[in-house]
Amino acid sequence: MMSLFNIAESPMFFRTKRIVQTENGQSINPVSRTAAQTALLEYLYVTRNIQFTDADNMSKNSPHFLEKLLAKVDIDADIGHSITRYLCFHPINEFEPFFESLGLKPHDYNPLLPRDLMFLCDDDLLLENYHVLCNYGIASSKIGKIYKEAAEVFGYDYGVLVLKLKAYEELGLGQSFMMKLVVCSPYLLIGEVNADFVKVLEILRKEGVDMSRIEEHLSEKSSYDWSKLLALLNLFRHAGYNEEQLGGLISQHLAIFFEDSVERIYLLIGFLLKFGSTMNQICSMFLRFPQMEFEEFFSNLRHCFLFLNEIQMEAHEIRNILCSHPLMLGSCRLKKPNTLRLALHAAEKRMCEVVQESPQVLKKWVMGSKVERLPNLRLKSRKLKTKFLLDLGIVDNSNKIGKALKVFRGSGAKFQERFDCIVEAGLSRKDVCEMIKASPQILGQSKDVLEMKIDFLVNKVGYPVSYLVTFPSYLNFTTQRVELRLAMYNWLKDQGKPVPILSLRSLISLSDKKFINEYVNSHPRGPEIWQNLKNEIYAE
Repeated sequence: MMSLFNIAESPMFFRTKRIVQTENGQSINPVSRTAAQTALLEYLYVTRNIQFTDADNMSKNSPHFLEKLLAKVDIDADIGHSITRYLCFHPINEFEPFFESLGLKPHDYNPLLPRDLMFLCDDDLLLENYHVLCNYGIASSKIGKIYKEAAEVFGYDYGVLVLKLKAYEELGLGQSFMMKLVVCSPYLLIGEVNADFVKVLEILRKEGVDMSRIEEHLSEKSSYDWSKLLALLNLFRHAGYNEEQLGGLISQHLAIFFEDSVERIYLLIGFLLKFGSTMNQICSMFLRFPQMEFEEFFSNLRHCFLFLNEIQMEAHEIRNILCSHPLMLGSCRLKKPNTLRLALHAAEKRMCEVVQESPQVLKKWVMGSKVERLPNLRLKSRKLKTKFLLDLGIVDNSNKIGKALKVFRGSGAKFQERFDCIVEAGLSRKDVCEMIKASPQILGQSKDVLEMKIDFLVNKVGYPVSYLVTFPSYLNFTTQRVELRLAMYNWLKDQGKPVPILSLRSLISLSDKKFINEYVNSHPRGPEIWQNLKNEIYAE
């Protein structure tokens, strides 16, 4: 067994100091790095006469510049002495460590470096305005963002920047609010007091929003365009929000306007409009917006759309679900389609049917939830058909169900819909039950086909809908067959050919062979007319 002494002697027992590498692969330990920072500080403060706080900040917060400097000296010797000696003969571009100490990366500040300057003292206005912001309380590491987005501010003459800050304070804004505002919206310091910003403040104050709440939601990592926020608030106004509704939206969901998500809100509105939502529906959705980050909501909604598209749902069905359930979709982070296929034991078509039947099922398919396998379709259909047949008395006891199910083919879920379709045409439930007993194949057709055949019987052939009670099998024949037989029969009568008076039942129930032999061939031109009529009717 390893002794405590051996454990203590093991280097694994102690925390080792982190070793970093320069650009050329040389290893630098923290002690050497500190020596290099001290040498750079001494050069900037003593040799270049830069204010101590600025020199200290530059030496400690410009790691990329320091690594580049270390790559140019012998690190095996006294690093502090090596850097001091190097700087004596190789003046540096002081803007590089300065901009890096403001929080900018080399790829950010390289395009901003002055072309004809190397020394900070040559740009006194840059230093003056930098000190104004520092003295105002803004951290130097955040000033780089201001310079990147509004470099013009650092060219202001003495005293100008102070006046601009005071102008905003006179709007009733505290210094802590201003410190955040300047970082997230540097462009406000350019020109006069920004009119769009003032109008947004007026709207928010009118709706009773305290400035401390706005300050709480401002993020210094974001960049705000107050003109777009103003346009969004006006859009909600013009879309029909009254003052109370707008106030409620702002008060309850202030965060969504300050999550750097105004652009996303516009995208969402355009997305929903494209799929058929009205502005009234969109406004209603925002009034009921869930307590969650807008970015998360937008991402969820987008993933739901992609999910429905990936399971090959029809475009019009996707549109219906998006317009009817945007809040639910935005609240659901769905599992991936492949994951759900395996968990549900279902293909895309079945998944589409389940979602169309009940979109709320998507709530059960979210990340982190346990997904239950979908019930067997055949078993479900059999149960629905059994219930349907027993409820209507089409089968009077369960012993006859087995035989009946073999006759009544098709999806049990559709039987009730098709039954109701025939009843709604003007027949009693009792009559329809008798019709189905006599001709079970009726329910094997879709609702649309049944409606088309009934309409043809009543409006084209001229029979009352009650005729179906005496001849339910009519619904088993195609409308083309009925039209062709009637057209041929009427042509024969018009030719003066003595033909027996036939009922519709007799006319369409005859087989093609018997009808052609007994009627079509009874006239010399019969076969020709039959073929012409057939081509015309079936082509339509």
